[in-house]
Amino acid sequence: MRVGRVDDVTAFELAAVLDAAIDREPTSMVLELGELVFMGAAGLVVIANAERRLATSGVALTIQSPSTLVNHLLGIVEEARVERALPGSGHLGPEQLDGVEVVSQRFGSSLSTRDLRRVAGMPTDPDVVDGALGLVVELALASIGDADGVSVSLLRHGVLSTVAASDQTIMAMDSDQYATSEGPCVDASLRGHWFHAESLDTETRWPAFTPRARALGIKAILSSPLRAFDQPVGALNIYSRTASSFEIEDQQAAAAFAEKASVILSDAHIDVGDRQMAVRFQEALRSREVLSLAKGIIMERQGIDEEDAFSSLLRHSLRQGTTLRARAEAVLLSVRRSERGPEGDAP
Repeated sequence: MRVGRVDDVTAFELAAVLDAAIDREPTSMVLELGELVFMGAAGLVVIANAERRLATSGVALTIQSPSTLVNHLLGIVEEARVERALPGSGHLGPEQLDGVEVVSQRFGSSLSTRDLRRVAGMPTDPDVVDGALGLVVELALASIGDADGVSVSLLRHGVLSTVAASDQTIMAMDSDQYATSEGPCVDASLRGHWFHAESLDTETRWPAFTPRARALGIKAILSSPLRAFDQPVGALNIYSRTASSFEIEDQQAAAAFAEKASVILSDAHIDVGDRQMAVRFQEALRSREVLSLAKGIIMERQGIDEEDAFSSLLRHSLRQGTTLRARAEAVLLSVRRSERGPEGDAP
């Protein structure tokens, strides 16, 4: 089966085709996405649902696509799916302590951070990003014990809002936190570590928000931070109607899902604020300046043109296992050293 474009309309057609194919009880199924040019939120949900249906019969849905974008988004279904949490292995405190890492290897991805960073070309189309985050919400709700609702809060252009939620009650939970400017969701989004409200009946940290939450029947909340470019940009929020329902193992699972969502946001170049954007822009300008100066030095020393000078830098950086900028900085350093004494090493 080949798929080209999947938007809100064609998603229904794709769902009908997949359902009909699954009804024939196949022993295998391959979905070819090599010609895909667009994948909307509805399409992501359709394919995820088809995978679940096939899995109940012991059949795997094979996705064939050269698109790193598609492989990454659909990889959430496979990589972020965790078994329903086992009985808690310990008491969970009110918030993460500085410097304490609590994500267990059991919930970790089989892909390393370095591997995930190689995924390129994620568009900033909010529909695609929000659709992927919606899958994270669905999987977290199905996987974390005693979770009655899940949402993703995200800072966009300096404003915190909900981009994916399991139901309207959970949307209201988030909105009440934004309106009062307090709550675990707000604190996790702004401070960059997890917060846990074990029982809202006795919670005192957020006096304006907690009465609103209790009025909607919510008794416990666990919020884990989302990050992009090492900056907090939002939170994955888990809600329960049962007090004292979350244990350490639930926090570990939530952290694993938050990590998946953070990779999506980083790959999508999500807004991290004007200050961070300015820093990255200045850093890019600096790298360009360093590279240009190094090429000029090599051209003068070796009597070669700009293209050959760049090739020389590239060869040395590959041979030494360093970045191109690091090699260029080494050339500049060699000039400074030669002005004070023996000539330093240079290409």
